Amino acid sequence: MPKLALRQLPLLLTAILPLFCEGRTLAENPKITPDVVYGHKLGLAMTCDVFAPTQNSNGAAVLYMVSGGWYSNWTPPEQMQVRLRPLTDQGFTVFAVRHGSSPRFSIAEAVSDVRRSVRYIRLHAEEFSIAPNRIGVFGLSAGGHLSLMLGTASDEGQPSAADPVERVSDRVQAVVAYVAPTDLRAMGTDAPNRLPAYEKFPALQLPMQDLEPDSPLLHVSHDDPPTLLLAGTKDALVPVEHSRNIQAAFEKAEVKSQLIEFPEAGHGFEGEDAQKSTQAMVDWFTTHLVKQSE
Repeated sequence: MPKLALRQLPLLLTAILPLFCEGRTLAENPKITPDVVYGHKLGLAMTCDVFAPTQNSNGAAVLYMVSGGWYSNWTPPEQMQVRLRPLTDQGFTVFAVRHGSSPRFSIAEAVSDVRRSVRYIRLHAEEFSIAPNRIGVFGLSAGGHLSLMLGTASDEGQPSAADPVERVSDRVQAVVAYVAPTDLRAMGTDAPNRLPAYEKFPALQLPMQDLEPDSPLLHVSHDDPPTLLLAGTKDALVPVEHSRNIQAAFEKAEVKSQLIEFPEAGHGFEGEDAQKSTQAMVDWFTTHLVKQSE
């Protein structure tokens, strides 16, 4: 497929997820609660849209990181719900989480935003009719990076914090990362063999040292949640080595993980690869958020 900018990756869901639905009996449209405010920053509201199944809810939540190039775009929820049907049809409540966007906000700030989103959703789990200990996260490209940061660099909250949201854990119980950067040092301005394409992304105009704290590869530990990695071996923007390297780190740390490589895919999936990757995502969340609780 043509090379895509990182910020275009969320648009791939338009193609990927409807393909998964072909030939399937669809449930009713999910109930949409738009623009739920999970925090504020510099006077700006940080929001997510909630897509709740109207029947056969399984009680688990999946957060979708709306991010491409660490830019979080808004899409009408009526369009977004079509993309998320493979999950809501299986009973998952899905939260489309938006964060502060580059270039105004840094990668580190985006990480902080999505961590807060998990805390907020867990704190209000009863209101959302979800189990607070069954939360998964997924994303593509930069969204995959943020998903991996939630998986590898979370904490139990700060008990003494004045803000009740900050007292809550931001740990997740399952992760799926599509074509995700895992070692941002390789994208830094002083990185050896830095790809010219990275010049287009304001979020990456930092030296290796400044990108190190937000590199999931460097945070892997034994208590990380089950993680599925999906990567194209012909990815010219985020080379497959990103996924291979963190998979090796997961194996060394004895973390439940799997890497599925798509030999003909680049920075995103089409056709049969799109269907297979979406099925793998749904199966992963079903296994680790639903069946594990039965």
